[in-house]
Amino acid sequence: MTPLALDCGVAGPESAPPVLFGGSLGTNRAMWDLQVAAFSPDLRLIAFDHRGHGGSPVPPGPYEVAQMGRDVVALIDTLGLDRVSYVGLSIGGMVGLWLAANHPERIDRLVLMTSSADPDPTGAFADRAATVRAAGTTEVVADAVVARWFTPHWSESHGQVVGGMREMICATPAEGYAACCEAISTFDIRADLCKIVAPTLVISGAQDQALPPEHQRAIAAGVAGAKLETIEDAAHLPNIQHPDTVNRLIAEHLGVEL
Repeated sequence: MTPLALDCGVAGPESAPPVLFGGSLGTNRAMWDLQVAAFSPDLRLIAFDHRGHGGSPVPPGPYEVAQMGRDVVALIDTLGLDRVSYVGLSIGGMVGLWLAANHPERIDRLVLMTSSADPDPTGAFADRAATVRAAGTTEVVADAVVARWFTPHWSESHGQVVGGMREMICATPAEGYAACCEAISTFDIRADLCKIVAPTLVISGAQDQALPPEHQRAIAAGVAGAKLETIEDAAHLPNIQHPDTVNRLIAEHLGVEL
């Protein structure tokens, strides 16, 4: 199946080491704005929209994470890059796992945030896909999803940010969102974690209800030499709730200074 041409934004010096950023289900590349601002002086940052999200095409689903990974390989090729470091959160991390296991020659260093190698043993994401398709809009799940993205006390004091993220969910095409839920529901890369050779940093949010820390512990246990960091006062989007901490961890892993 032919890969899609993903929409992306590029920042930072063209000669700097390239880093791709793949986001969460129901977001677009703007979710990485705090990282782009911090790292663009020293890195070439490529934040992209998954298929079905943001400015990328929305083909009929269901999708598979392998398809989404091949989209990213095509993006890397289109940009004329041989190897990149990759930062992924949630489904973006699942794409990163697939890339690192199946195209190890393309991935230099890997950062996985609040992600999973086996995210849907109970079928919850398949159920969510059916709900969104039946309603024809992502708004039907927006409140429940955004409530799991941040800790409650932080949400209370950052209403404008939370509202903006809810709008991002609602703006995601229903077909793209549902099809990516289906990609999550069929993803299980546990047997291939041993193939990953890229130096890997795994980041957990201790209060993440969407993909709790046991998912990240399983990744770290399965990838040789992986380092696990847990942010205690964080839920599913620690890059937004605790950008300074996340940026420091990424910088240390990529070997750059902030």
